[in-house]
Amino acid sequence: GRPLRFILTGGQAHDIVTAAALLDGMKGGAVIADKAYDSNDLRRIIADADMLAVIPSKRSRKVPIPHDIVLYKTRNRIERCFNKLKHF
Repeated sequence: GRPLRFILTGGQAHDIVTAAALLDGMKGGAVIADKAYDSNDLRRIIADADMLAVIPSKRSRKVPIPHDIVLYKTRNRIERCFNKLKHF
């Protein structure tokens, strides 16, 4: 549940803008993210790094992409970390 990297952006910037830079050179088994990160380009970057994309599909996808629901539940760890950081 500890962040490995982070990039501060303006409040109006979309989170996915920095996702590729954050994943550059990273090793791991999976990338767990929320629906905001559902893009074909990001999924390709994750697959090229030999990691599993655990990202639920947006409602607008014509054909939803399945994800590991059990693994996705661990995303709350990083959410709790960010909630603690926001208090400071």
